Amino acid sequence: MVAPLHPPIIAVCGAGTCDHQLAALAEAVGRGLAQAGATLVCGGLGGVMEAACRGARSAGGLTVGILPGNDIRAANPYVMVPVATGMGEARNAIIVQTAAAVIAVGGEYGTLSEIALARKRGKVVIGLHTWDLGTDPTGHPRVLRVDSPEEAVERALAAARQMS
Repeated sequence: MVAPLHPPIIAVCGAGTCDHQLAALAEAVGRGLAQAGATLVCGGLGGVMEAACRGARSAGGLTVGILPGNDIRAANPYVMVPVATGMGEARNAIIVQTAAAVIAVGGEYGTLSEIALARKRGKVVIGLHTWDLGTDPTGHPRVLRVDSPEEAVERALAAARQMS
């Protein structure tokens, strides 16, 4: 088997504001992804996105923020590669298309749109305290629910390996 050309890219999605519990979960997810050598891509703003980036950076990971606006200065301070799109929420399509898998932590309607776009593209979505969208027609869960950041990272990396 040939080694992949780049490390796996995993999206972390969640609301731009969150409580301390969700922030701690997101930070642990980011840290776990970085420790596994994955690149984290997110919407680049605050809340879950900032916490995940903070965790990844604390472990020496690479963070990419796909921003809704035109100004890279809007990125949270833990984004290493800010990408200004000027696309608003439409930038969610770029986030999920870039990623091999998506981890949703909490979230509101923007997170729901990322989940939907990822599923539409056939990508695995791992859910940590996020939307429950039931099962697909074959009986498989649309969002793979997990109970810990470690399990979220493990499942996302397994999905990324299956894609390569």
